[in-house]
Amino acid sequence: MRLARSADASAAIAARGLTRAFGTLTAVNGLEFEVAPGELFGLVGPDGAGKTTTLRMLAGVLRPTTGDAFVDGISVARDPEGVKHHIAYMSQRFGLYADLTVRENIDFYADLYEVPATERAARLARLYQFSNLAPFEDRLAGQLSGGMKQKLGLCCALIHQPRILLLDEPTFGVDPISRRDLWLILEEMVSQGVTVFVSTAYMDEAERCDHVALIERGRIMALDTPQALQDSMRGQILTVSTPEARRAVEVLRAVPLVRRATLFGDTIHVVVAEDGRSRSVIERAISTAGLAAAEVHEVEASLEDVFIERVAQTPERGTA
Repeated sequence: MRLARSADASAAIAARGLTRAFGTLTAVNGLEFEVAPGELFGLVGPDGAGKTTTLRMLAGVLRPTTGDAFVDGISVARDPEGVKHHIAYMSQRFGLYADLTVRENIDFYADLYEVPATERAARLARLYQFSNLAPFEDRLAGQLSGGMKQKLGLCCALIHQPRILLLDEPTFGVDPISRRDLWLILEEMVSQGVTVFVSTAYMDEAERCDHVALIERGRIMALDTPQALQDSMRGQILTVSTPEARRAVEVLRAVPLVRRATLFGDTIHVVVAEDGRSRSVIERAISTAGLAAAEVHEVEASLEDVFIERVAQTPERGTA
């Protein structure tokens, strides 16, 4: 039986003070957000930020400690079983059966979701079309690559044509080509009206979303479109390339003009106040320190820049 429904029935997903504690540890703390139908929404943050706990609550697997969320209008706090009929949930370790073939896994989930026999052939053909798994339908799931396992997991999750798809870091540990293929599949699902809620730690993936929520220590630090978040970045972003990047980043952090200097691989991203002197000041600081000459260029803020800036501005809250 369906219980309380969302106050805003137009939202596919709506969180209202969604909180989950494990003893004295608060893993998710007072989340507030809405996801529109047919939207690709990203929950973005590092390991331990609260992403998996949030997905498990939305999927009706884990009850909130306080607060609530409504998925397709159904309360996850009061009717978690009712939620499960409207979604597909793909966890980080999706339940594929290694000793079954690709086709047998899909057939198993079709049986589980009671997909009518008359509709299975057409659905299977469509799933094979975008996943490119048809040539491998007789291969055991345990013998698939990581990327192919994730594609098979998506096929199993989509066989019953859910209205809402919940994905917990679906591309974790997947090679770049398979990552691209998986995102093409998700974008096709969205184009057909499916609501996709995906968690990720990859900022380049977050930029594909319609809206993103940046989460850290169980709290949402910012929520907007990727472009709006990038436009909100205050100051000027410079990239500094030098063979001695690790030493240079410490030198730059001591420069009064520099608000933040962060190492991105072998390149340093430097946030400075808007100032026409910034490039020359940075070059002079590196030269004075006796380091190899640096190339300095101005760039647009990335979501990773925004995330690091927001984390730096957030006081410790004693959460997960």
